Amino acid sequence: MPPELPEGPAVNNSYCYGVRAGDTLHISGMVAFDSAGSIVGEGDVEAQLEQALTNLRHVVEAAGGTMANVVATTTYLVDVADAAKASAARARHFTGAVKPTHTVVGVAALARPAFLVEIEATAWLGPSTGSGT
Repeated sequence: MPPELPEGPAVNNSYCYGVRAGDTLHISGMVAFDSAGSIVGEGDVEAQLEQALTNLRHVVEAAGGTMANVVATTTYLVDVADAAKASAARARHFTGAVKPTHTVVGVAALARPAFLVEIEATAWLGPSTGSGT
């Protein structure tokens, strides 16, 4: 449990922010919670993207990795017109030579009405993250 993330949502909804299985880290959908469990950036998808990606980084780092270890992401957007904003936020957070795969899914709603974005990911914590094609 990274200290930068609120314990309540995971405990109350019976999940972990990240589960390591061998060298693979499966990361739950990250949303715009701050450490106190408040929603960051209500009505502002860019602020929510930044917080969700920052939260993702906290989970990866708590498992001993970095954002360079992330190999795949799925971004759920309430408004797919925000896909370009999601790509711009990803470019700020994934700066390594090999970028993770990215799938964008438009959804009618997320777990709370104030959430505009949720990002789940997979990270490889083994000896090499491979190369992009």
